[in-house]
Amino acid sequence: MTTHWTDVAALTDLFDGAGIAVTPAGRDIALYSVDGAVYATDNLCTHGNARLCDGFIEGMEIECPFHQGRFDLRTGQPTCAPAAEPLKTWPVKIDGDRVYLALD
Repeated sequence: MTTHWTDVAALTDLFDGAGIAVTPAGRDIALYSVDGAVYATDNLCTHGNARLCDGFIEGMEIECPFHQGRFDLRTGQPTCAPAAEPLKTWPVKIDGDRVYLALD
């Protein structure tokens, strides 16, 4: 099966240690830049109604801005209560100066 990659952002839209929101195909997704790598997760915290793009990146974790639950950016697994349900993560590809996600 061929992976379909969707162009979602320019690399220059991202800043190291911060997240941004993108909405390809109506999906609310957060992109994060950490040490030159880009990660993508669902943007809504699984514990509460908080946008993770507004959260705080610490190492390889995103901390929810409302309740301080944390998730691993690479796997979506919760790493700190009250978060208990994992986030969906999305495969990321960089081509030139563009960021692509596999949304299938």
